[in-house]
Amino acid sequence: MNTTSDIAIHPASHPASDGHALDQVVDALGAILIGKEHQVRLAVATLIAEGHLLIEDVPGVGKTTLAHALGHVLALPARRVQFTSDLLPGDITGLSMFNTDTREFDFKPGPVFTSVLLADEINRAPPRAQSALLEAMEEKQVTVDGTTYTLPEHFFVIATQNPTDQLGAYPLPESQLDRFLTGITLGYLAPEEEKALLAGGSRLSVAQQANPLSNPEQISRWRAQASKITVADRLLDYVLALLNETRKQGVAPGGHGLSPRAGLKLIAIARAWALLNHRTMVIPEDIQAVFGPVAGHRLTGSVKAGKTLCQSIIERIPLDQ
Repeated sequence: MNTTSDIAIHPASHPASDGHALDQVVDALGAILIGKEHQVRLAVATLIAEGHLLIEDVPGVGKTTLAHALGHVLALPARRVQFTSDLLPGDITGLSMFNTDTREFDFKPGPVFTSVLLADEINRAPPRAQSALLEAMEEKQVTVDGTTYTLPEHFFVIATQNPTDQLGAYPLPESQLDRFLTGITLGYLAPEEEKALLAGGSRLSVAQQANPLSNPEQISRWRAQASKITVADRLLDYVLALLNETRKQGVAPGGHGLSPRAGLKLIAIARAWALLNHRTMVIPEDIQAVFGPVAGHRLTGSVKAGKTLCQSIIERIPLDQ
């Protein structure tokens, strides 16, 4: 069974300036995914922060549509893998196959060799198949038969996950969850927004026809700009207080708080969030806006379950440390 597919991408012919292009990307994605501007901004910030995105929700609320739209609007080569119970690691990373002409093994790259990889329903596959993405997501490389292959510079995984209480779902292990910088949910639309959706028809076809508004060079510039955004010492103390609160006994259901690496990721996406808001320095509201998406799935194993916990942690920690 073929579980992979290409997502056709056409380069942007006349890219706008960096700031205007970033606004255009957010606006275009928001027009495709009706009523989900906050989630769209988090997805774009995740890409700028060089992270990966986990989307958790019930089927049919737009998870795959968002992934398709991101690939098209950002003009990055993209592929999709449908995760199933019979998926093998080699179906993702690729295989070494014996060439009868040369009498040698030739490596046949798998769908992971792309810029945007849509891992659709990632928790429908068993842990062995899920683990094929661990090295790729952390180090932007894969190792097959002792040989290491480098992935594209802008390698970005968008994984969709069904709720773990559904039949046939395998919960993602902690090591896999930690590879995702952010986790978001889409949820149901407000009545007036759902009415507009029903009147307009399928948004997936709209996403597949979206015009490209960026290019790889522009994404690199956004990342460079975000890395230069100032984070004051006072805000570092605030981040440290949030991290320490998660490590207190009884706070996280699993008993483990956020790691220092999670703290670094939190600062990285806070910088990207500030860039999206045209600021040259991070403010407390940036940290608070991205804390839940960064911490929720790491602390509870579920994006939805972690949302309330993270909000309570924010409310307990004063800004003045």
